[in-house]
Amino acid sequence: MASIKVPPLGESIVEATVSRWLKKEGDVVAAGETLVELETDKITVEVPALEAGVLSARLKQEGEVVSVGATLGEIGAGNGAVVASAPVSVVPAAAQRPVPAPAVEVQTVKVSPAAQRLATEAGVNIASVPGTGRGGVISKPDVMAAIATPAPVAVTAPLATPVAPHVLAGTRETREKMTTRRKRIAENLLLSQQQTAHLTTFNEIDMSSISALRERLKARVEKEQGVKLSFMPFFVKAACLALKAYPAVNAQIDGDSIVYKHYVNMGIAVASDAGLVVPNVKDADTKSIVEIGKDIAAVAKRARDGKLSMDDLTGGSFTITNGGVFGSLISTPIINYPQVAILGLHKTQDRPVAIDGKVEIRPMMYVALSYDHRMIDGQQAVLFLVRFKELMEDPGAMLVV
Repeated sequence: MASIKVPPLGESIVEATVSRWLKKEGDVVAAGETLVELETDKITVEVPALEAGVLSARLKQEGEVVSVGATLGEIGAGNGAVVASAPVSVVPAAAQRPVPAPAVEVQTVKVSPAAQRLATEAGVNIASVPGTGRGGVISKPDVMAAIATPAPVAVTAPLATPVAPHVLAGTRETREKMTTRRKRIAENLLLSQQQTAHLTTFNEIDMSSISALRERLKARVEKEQGVKLSFMPFFVKAACLALKAYPAVNAQIDGDSIVYKHYVNMGIAVASDAGLVVPNVKDADTKSIVEIGKDIAAVAKRARDGKLSMDDLTGGSFTITNGGVFGSLISTPIINYPQVAILGLHKTQDRPVAIDGKVEIRPMMYVALSYDHRMIDGQQAVLFLVRFKELMEDPGAMLVV
């Protein structure tokens, strides 16, 4: 008999909610196969079977809050298979194309039940999904990666469209228990409002120059560096340089002390159906625009695959949030406490502006800096945004500093 325990969940996290059991009592399980998913305030943790056998007991039910080390269930002796379900025989997509081609051998794909169910629901050809599990088993994260759009710029967009709860015909109200993550998000946002002297200042950026530079470089960068050049690396680089000029915006209040951080771990807010997460790019201030782009692509992939680590989600010193991907023209973002400032980006929109005494149509973006007025004076906040604006409107300056 082997016990299924709640594993260590990461820095300062001592409990989680049982989100979903993937196996029923009496099911045969393979060593390494995911049995249950736990949800913390930051990430979803998959708990695997440490040995093959039969799931003899589920001791914690979905929705229960469990502590690190608690027993979730028991695995008894049994004939564990390499995979929990019978192998699925499928024909690779290439064999289905109506073009002359050599005969393609039908292959057997090893896939977990959760992955098969998700692939069926999403219409994904399971044969085209590479398996990263033990023995090449296709797992749920593998299917999630196949479903997601591969573009690295997805880190600035929602990972998934939020899904409304199923509503029965004639139902006027639906009550749903808040998830652990949603409760913690609510607590943190309220804490931010209660513990900071919250204020927002605005400016606007002419995106003409940065758009032209990106258009000129993106094909070469993708060919030579293997990364798609989005706008976000430029935003991150400009913010890092502005933070260097105004270090108070990158600081933190700790009791009656001020902690000035001589590095920038740049958080990028990402929305998903599970809630808000803010993975960060470590030491972004020491990296080139292309290096920042590669790091964003890597963290975006981990976010899409559901494989963000606690290191990805902790240690951030400043945050950028992009409401423009949803069409927002202007907003007042809430500080990611205990940070002291957050930069909000918005939709780029053609607007008439006065240029040298003439009215021209330019692609313009409003930007907002929400900041803790206890730490940052209005002058510093305004000058930070002005510096950020200058760098974005003269992007060549970012390449020589």
